[in-house]
Amino acid sequence: MTAVSSWAGPDAGPRVDETGAMSDGASTAKRDPVEERWETFHHWGPYGLLLIGCLASAVTADLIMSTADRWAAAALVGGALLLQLCWGRLRRSRPGPSTAGAVYYFSRWGLAFALTWLNPFFAFYAVCGYFGAQALLRRRVLKIGLFMTAVTMAGSQSGGLPPKGPTGWVVFGAVLAVNVVLLTVFSHLAAQEDERARVQTATITELELTNARLQQALDENAALHAQLLLQAREAGVADERRRLAAEIHDTIAQGLAGIIAQLQVVTSSTDPDLVREHLSSAQALARHSLGEARRSVQNLSPLDLEHDPLHEALKKTVAEWGARHGVRADFLVTGTAVQLHDEIEATLLRIAQEALANAGRHAHASRVGVTLSFMGDEVSLDVRDDGRGFDPLGLPARTGAGGFGLDGMRARAERIAGSVTVESEPGHGTAVSARVPLVPHEH
Repeated sequence: MTAVSSWAGPDAGPRVDETGAMSDGASTAKRDPVEERWETFHHWGPYGLLLIGCLASAVTADLIMSTADRWAAAALVGGALLLQLCWGRLRRSRPGPSTAGAVYYFSRWGLAFALTWLNPFFAFYAVCGYFGAQALLRRRVLKIGLFMTAVTMAGSQSGGLPPKGPTGWVVFGAVLAVNVVLLTVFSHLAAQEDERARVQTATITELELTNARLQQALDENAALHAQLLLQAREAGVADERRRLAAEIHDTIAQGLAGIIAQLQVVTSSTDPDLVREHLSSAQALARHSLGEARRSVQNLSPLDLEHDPLHEALKKTVAEWGARHGVRADFLVTGTAVQLHDEIEATLLRIAQEALANAGRHAHASRVGVTLSFMGDEVSLDVRDDGRGFDPLGLPARTGAGGFGLDGMRARAERIAGSVTVESEPGHGTAVSARVPLVPHEH
């Protein structure tokens, strides 16, 4: 026979693995309703089947049994009842396959075999050997116990024990063979069912562990998300402060510096026409700075870009700067000019204004050139002068007294995934180049 589980499909009570260890199928505190019903059957079933066997035997006693057989059967029935009562007390303390369980099983089989020998209808009681065998017997004796039960059942089905004559033995052998085949088939199916149950239990356990880990990961992610939101909020506040400071530096501060420069010329000049010209420039700068201040309060968008695209705004800015400083300033556009996203245009304009302001304050240049290049998916802004230059490696992190200088330009470009590079050498001028993505204006 193949490995035998239990002839009767679902087996109430604990499951037993190949080592004889016991495991509760679902490993839960609450029993399954089916298991509870099988537990009830294993407790009361032997009593009921013994009663049925007794009734069937009593009806057929006059045909099969002698008086001595009747007394022997009565004694055996009493022994079976006593055995069942004792096991009912012991089985709670002997869960799973054990020596006590084996003693009970084979003792019950012996009583059933003897009763079936006396009257074949006691096979109703003998059939108990097929139920719950796995919960009582260890693996090495499980096949033996089930085969012995099959012998008892075959004897009853072939006309009673002992078989009578050669024909009786042949019939007994054939019936026993059929019982063994059926037992093997059903045991194999039961073993497969047990294996599926074990796999399902292991899968459920693994899923529970996975769900627990997933919940833990979700909790950690939620905490991390909250932390990232806080950091992003703090970073956003700091970035906005830097942006506002750079905006003020690039607009109002430069306008005020220009006004101061114009007024200094006025205070040191006695030429009425020159005074009038510089006062007019100071007034224009004041109006422009006031407009920039109002624009900054509204949306921080450069006033120069309110009505003109970037290349037109740069052209005017370069021309005004050259006229204000008395320096030749040229502006050139290469490629096909397109209107860019507001943030891109504002960033490039502010970088150009800062580069020109640095050239006006420090370069002492005689010529400045500004080039705006549209190159496929990139826009390049180059500001070059022929001034006295400087050593970029020796430049402090922040230039000027409280200014932002090159760091401010780099920060502006990095906010829109761009970059700013500076090439300069003492006595050979300076070149500032900004490269940013070409993002068209959203209409």
